[in-house]
Amino acid sequence: MNINFESETGTWQLQRWPLNQHNSSLQAWDAADELLITHAVAAIASFTTTHQRQPNVLIINDSYGALSCALAGCQQTQINDSLLAAQGTLYNRQQNNLPAEQLTQLTSLDNYPTADIVLLKLPNNHSYLQFILQQLATVATPETIIYASAKAKDITRNVMAIFEQLLGPSSASLTVKKCRLIQSQVNPATAQNKAVEFPIVWPLEGTSFKVVNHANVFSREKLDLGARVFLKHLPQLQDNQTVIDLGCGNGVLGLKLLQQNSTIKMIMTDESYMAIDSARQTIANNLPEQLAQCEFVIDDCLQQQADKSVDYILCNPPFHQQQEVTRHIANQMFTDAKRVLKQGGYFRIVANRHLNYTEVLQRLFGNCRLLATGPKFVILEAIKRS
Repeated sequence: MNINFESETGTWQLQRWPLNQHNSSLQAWDAADELLITHAVAAIASFTTTHQRQPNVLIINDSYGALSCALAGCQQTQINDSLLAAQGTLYNRQQNNLPAEQLTQLTSLDNYPTADIVLLKLPNNHSYLQFILQQLATVATPETIIYASAKAKDITRNVMAIFEQLLGPSSASLTVKKCRLIQSQVNPATAQNKAVEFPIVWPLEGTSFKVVNHANVFSREKLDLGARVFLKHLPQLQDNQTVIDLGCGNGVLGLKLLQQNSTIKMIMTDESYMAIDSARQTIANNLPEQLAQCEFVIDDCLQQQADKSVDYILCNPPFHQQQEVTRHIANQMFTDAKRVLKQGGYFRIVANRHLNYTEVLQRLFGNCRLLATGPKFVILEAIKRS
């Protein structure tokens, strides 16, 4: 893995987070980061000359802190929806001996601060992009410098229209190393003229429940296919058992389990701030009398959970981190699940058939049972035996 990031501001030691990922070919920055840094350096120099002070820089969606480290000369606020992105930034800044007091970290649900320069790594999720731009429109002025960057193929007419509608005049650069840069200026007369209200609330089919979905939570307006399959194969829990929904998203699995058994303790964990708040609101709005039985934990898999502490863990594991296909998150979820389960505890997952998790669980737990199969998904279960 290449960890030496050479930028216009120096050479930085950057690693992907969490550490020790199996795909050693991936690095902690990309050409979109480089493009943003190039334009940010020029903008910072111009602003400093004009205003006789350093600008306040707002950095959004900085996966591992490449932008934060390369622009370390400025006071920064970083906003992420990912706990892992926040942790990765802190780790990389520490490795490069950068001062902690220079950086303020906020979550995706915090109020956006005013800033002189805004740098945005474009998210794949257009709903989340809309949310970000709507927040920027409330604090930015026509003088605010706003840059966004992504792979050229991701900067479509639709994306440019979103910028135009929610902020104001926007233009995209020519392609550089397969990436492009968007420059946008806020027009108070038109900003937010097509704003979407978040979070979105939609009915869960076949029930009286309504599910809450923040902008960056998977499956915006309906059940995703994996959850749809999983809901047909939920376990029958015993009274007073402790259950974890690992990677809970909007909380729909936990909601149905609490409906089936009102005595269980339900722990919902996710690394997305928006997911955890969606799950909390989903339970509070539908089963308020059972909210006290629930914990909502922002976590890197199950790092905060004690060994041998729960009876059942359910999981719909991802196979992407940011824009990269990877299995290391699922592998960490499986390893953490085995550690956290009590002896005799159950681990049940829904997964794409092609991922072949049967062998992974068989190797880790010493057993794996196929509970259901379909054209695209399988339901697998392993037991933690002595």
